[in-house]
Amino acid sequence: MSRTVPLILATALFMENMDSTVIATSLAAIAADIGTDPISLKLALTAYLVALAIFIPISSWMADRFGARRVFRIAMLVFMAGSIACAFSGSLAQFVGARFLQGMGGAMMGPVARLVLVRMTPRHQLVDAMAWLTIPALIGPIVGPPFGGFLTTYFSWHWIFIINVPIGVLGIVLVGFALPNEQRNRPRSIDGKGFVLAGLAFALFAFGCSVVSLPALPPAIGMVAAVAGMVLGYFYTRHALASEYPLLDLRLLRVRNFRITIVAGTFFRLGQGATPFLFPLMLQLSFGLSPFESGMVTFAGAIGALVAKFVANWMFAHWGFKYPLVISSGIGAAGILVMGFYDPSTPIPLILAILVFTGFWQSTFWTGSNAFTFADVEDKDAGQANVMSQVWGQLMFAMGVALGGGVLELAHRLRGGGELALADFHVAFYVVAAVGFVATVLFARLPRNAGHQLLGGPHVH
Repeated sequence: MSRTVPLILATALFMENMDSTVIATSLAAIAADIGTDPISLKLALTAYLVALAIFIPISSWMADRFGARRVFRIAMLVFMAGSIACAFSGSLAQFVGARFLQGMGGAMMGPVARLVLVRMTPRHQLVDAMAWLTIPALIGPIVGPPFGGFLTTYFSWHWIFIINVPIGVLGIVLVGFALPNEQRNRPRSIDGKGFVLAGLAFALFAFGCSVVSLPALPPAIGMVAAVAGMVLGYFYTRHALASEYPLLDLRLLRVRNFRITIVAGTFFRLGQGATPFLFPLMLQLSFGLSPFESGMVTFAGAIGALVAKFVANWMFAHWGFKYPLVISSGIGAAGILVMGFYDPSTPIPLILAILVFTGFWQSTFWTGSNAFTFADVEDKDAGQANVMSQVWGQLMFAMGVALGGGVLELAHRLRGGGELALADFHVAFYVVAAVGFVATVLFARLPRNAGHQLLGGPHVH
């Protein structure tokens, strides 16, 4: 198929990914300016991811009801409005609210782009199409940390959000020319009860897990919110299994490869979700690097990720899905573990080399798992599979931020308080790496020819 459509769709992913990596390098500066501590800013990161989890489930319905092109362009406008609100935030509450607004826009951009691509692409070309979709998106993490760190160090962190405006305008114009406004399926009635139950469950659970370790609030508030979220999740499960057309069709978990991808991907995302929060903070607070210097280090992983996109298709075609997923998830977790051994004397070139290497394999994992999600899913269920994988993935990234921040705060308290120390960060990296390694164990249990139908034949070389 033409590569023009996936490349233009990737404009939105470029904007999202650049935004998230820019924020990671600027957390310490933002916290100092709005009068809070860096750990509390995990609320702003989780607010964005929770907004994604709440609104992604209706993305397919919105695309079918109003047309993919219209929804996509409105979503980019909402994301730009949230970016402007972030730039003018003066408190933690305002910043969290602005990030939630950004998440509402992001919830429609990525999933609608993937859905359009899945619907337009023959299955045997899906790995290649997904790779092309993510190539421009990977430029964002390369440009984001150094550029955002430069703006934060030499100008103001507010400008890191304003850069989304010209990118968004360009995306809206290009999408108007290239994205088909087809309405592939007649939209079914939306599951309003499921939307309320699932949205509240996600929001309360993520909020509770994020605030339970914050010094500003009693731990009981976080625990009550998390338990309330789990109770609502139970009621949603009962509702979904009894409904003909639920918001998130949990019956898809009976599909073996889909279930394995969701469960194993959970542990991988928990580890990877914590890293963009922990690593730049460690470089700035414990190594004494400026946001710009920190950004010049953290962007290295995106270079490896970009290189991987040009060889991932060959890798999966040649070896199948099992072994690349096992290797890439294991190296991804090992890369987090190694961060627990860094100190200010560690040579920067060594850190950069490791980031490039692990970035290559993390990107390989995302390319393979994104396609493997649809390995044995029927065409009529592709939209639901897309939505469920996106929702769960974003929620687990949010939980990863909560996990990393929670372990960091716990290690800080057990050590006796005071300033955050390097040892606190090391403990956090050890814990999230151990969680990430669980994914490797689960993928190792796949049959050797798993996902062969995506590769055009029953065998791998």
